[in-house]
Amino acid sequence: MIELVQALGVAYEENVPMSAKTSFKIGGPAELMLFPASEEQLQACLKLCVEQGVKPFILGCGSNLLVKDSGIDGVVISTEKLLGIALAGDGLITCGAGMKLSELCVFAQKNGLSGLEFAYGIPGSAGGAVYMNAGAYGGEMKDVLHSVRYIDTAGEMRELPVDALELGYRRSVFMRNHGVIVGLTVKLSPGDPANIKAKMNETMQKRRDKQPLEFPSAGSVFKRPEGRFAGALIEQCGLKGQSVGGARVSEKHAGFIVNAGGATASDVRALIALVQTVVENETGVFLEPEIRFV
Repeated sequence: MIELVQALGVAYEENVPMSAKTSFKIGGPAELMLFPASEEQLQACLKLCVEQGVKPFILGCGSNLLVKDSGIDGVVISTEKLLGIALAGDGLITCGAGMKLSELCVFAQKNGLSGLEFAYGIPGSAGGAVYMNAGAYGGEMKDVLHSVRYIDTAGEMRELPVDALELGYRRSVFMRNHGVIVGLTVKLSPGDPANIKAKMNETMQKRRDKQPLEFPSAGSVFKRPEGRFAGALIEQCGLKGQSVGGARVSEKHAGFIVNAGGATASDVRALIALVQTVVENETGVFLEPEIRFV
């Protein structure tokens, strides 16, 4: 496989510790990680995997991910080098899937385009934000998306408009069609850069005040139950500060599980199971995980 990757001219690394590639700072090694630097290289990598009968794992910024302690066998394809960004006129911005969402927000602000303020400070890549329909403080990606470029399971480049993306609460069509997002276009509105910046700073301060940003985590662990809030239910059950090994329910925001030092994936999984059991027993609500397990 490595010889074939070399023939494509794609950068790669072997035995990459996933603890260095995830915001949780947890996870064993990835056997082989590829770093395509263009949409064409990504397409070639995916076609190679199909030819070799390998199902690759697609990695963005690793911000919503818990990788098992034994790591990932086979191939991981990182989108971190898909970073192009440009104005496309009429309030449109195009960018690569690997662009950090916060960097997309800053680009929009500097160009006097408003609409992404809600997303400032959300960790992760722009592609990952589309995949999960990331949202916060009353906004979601579906509010600003115009279209998405992706590679389908046959290896062909496709594009879908926003109304075909099946965007809902933490879901998109890509969870069903298994397409690999390579880039996106957002449509924003003209605004004063200073006012946009002020809103972004306000959003970031809310995050600092309410979220345990001083510890590694994967963000909110659980989806919001209908009509309820996961963090409030967990706090109600007296689970703030509950620990398993190095994993701990944040005292600052009970919806977060943090790596308080040396946490393993097994610690986190055990703590998630404990929280789910206690909350369901005491409130009748089952908390569904939002983070992805690999």
